[in-house]
Amino acid sequence: AGCVTRVELSVSCWSLLERDLCSKSDPLCVLLQDVGGGQWAELDRTERIKNCQNPEFCKKLVVDYYFEKVQKLKFGVYDIDNKSFDLHDDDYLGGVECTLGQVVSSSVFTRPLELKQGKPAGKGTITISAEEIKDTRVVCLEIEAQSLDKKDFLGKSDPFFEFYKQSDAGTWHLVYRSEVVKNNLNPCWRKFSVPLQTLCGGDFNKPIKVQCADHDSDGSHDLIGTFETDLAQLQGAADGSPVEFECIHPEKKQKKKSYKHSGIFRVKSFKIETEYSFLDYIMGGCQINFTVGVDFTGSNGDPRSPDSLHYISPDGTNEYLIAIWSVGSVVQDYDTDKLFPAFGFGAQVPPSWQVSHEFALNFNPSNPYCQGIQGIVDAYRQILPQLRLYGPTNFSPIINHVARFAAHSAQQGTASQYFILLIITDGEITDLDQTRQAIVDASKLPMSIIIVGVGEADFKAMEFLDGDDGVLKSLTGEPAARDIVQFVPFRQFKTAPREALSQVVLAEVPKQLVSYYKWQGWPPVKPP
Repeated sequence: AGCVTRVELSVSCWSLLERDLCSKSDPLCVLLQDVGGGQWAELDRTERIKNCQNPEFCKKLVVDYYFEKVQKLKFGVYDIDNKSFDLHDDDYLGGVECTLGQVVSSSVFTRPLELKQGKPAGKGTITISAEEIKDTRVVCLEIEAQSLDKKDFLGKSDPFFEFYKQSDAGTWHLVYRSEVVKNNLNPCWRKFSVPLQTLCGGDFNKPIKVQCADHDSDGSHDLIGTFETDLAQLQGAADGSPVEFECIHPEKKQKKKSYKHSGIFRVKSFKIETEYSFLDYIMGGCQINFTVGVDFTGSNGDPRSPDSLHYISPDGTNEYLIAIWSVGSVVQDYDTDKLFPAFGFGAQVPPSWQVSHEFALNFNPSNPYCQGIQGIVDAYRQILPQLRLYGPTNFSPIINHVARFAAHSAQQGTASQYFILLIITDGEITDLDQTRQAIVDASKLPMSIIIVGVGEADFKAMEFLDGDDGVLKSLTGEPAARDIVQFVPFRQFKTAPREALSQVVLAEVPKQLVSYYKWQGWPPVKPP
């Protein structure tokens, strides 16, 4: 809670390199933060804009600003030619490294883009401006249009619209761009929301410019018409009676005396809602329940052998213990009772030596709770010599176990409990299909799953479960309601400071918690 303020960054670029043979680049900007040890963690990314050398990105990058920390940032611009989330297979158009302090302290921060230190990316530049987010309200709007001008020779127009806000200096800045409705002069666009602060700085009388254009795939969009309004006027649609505006094309209006307009814009609905932050929920009384699942399958190797992943080195650690400590030490601050259930899976357990995929590390199934993170560590050390590592590697029983608790909590209908399951594994998963189903089911519950992969295995299955390359689906094709899995390979953090692992592993949790309660429409138990 040392976070001083949230900051919204607007990004635009000029004169980007052309990497596509027959067309302009399709740029996207990603924001990374230095987490120490040469590791960078992604904080946010903009949308991709097709065929554009001078993009003005509509999606704002949001970052928490800590006055007392030097926050090293990297802005990277990529030409995106595929659907994958991963940027390693996309052309790099240049980037810039700076600190958040530098951006916040300059009203407009412009720098040349570099391909690497000292090597400029052609004439390309990037401009970043920051604005503090003080107002947490969002404006929800529904818009349609009628009788728009026909701009295409063969078909009708492909209209989209943009909202601009006016800066104190009088210049216009893009705040929202709609989707394109193909071949339609009477389009109805999907409902959208814009933070009140982004739209007009919270000032209901500040001018807003709306521009409607016909989309062309080569990036040369034709203006259909434009009009100016403000939030006070738009608010007229709040009581269910639409507000209408004439869309005017300035050149046509000058040329033709008989010109009326280029179409009618109709605001069908208008609503102001409050967006709550992670801290609003935590300070409002939400408890985070932390559960650990440890992989005791045979592929880890005999714990007595120094090349085993469960071998405890002379300094008393191994990768399993480091992962439990680094993630647990952050999460335990958000849990009042500090009692954490801890389970193992994939071993033969005494006295019957049956294989179990869900046994309590303290051998007490009716009370699997360990006192604090140290309690989990102690239980792990005690149980290790008593197990026979076996198989197969099944994740679904332990996911379903935590999901039962999350489902019980969700029945209360309040934002009072959220569950985090940390699975530490060497990655050789057996029940992939059952695990997919378990994750899809869990995505409708107040829970997140963190998977830390130890050892040198190929973690393709874990990356698939992470769902960053698209929505994870169950075997029957049911998509996850939201992305709840974060996978991190431990080997990337071997030389990094301890806190680097927990920062990357826990980076998604605040967003996942907020997305669940927003989806349910539940405010904090004690709203701010």
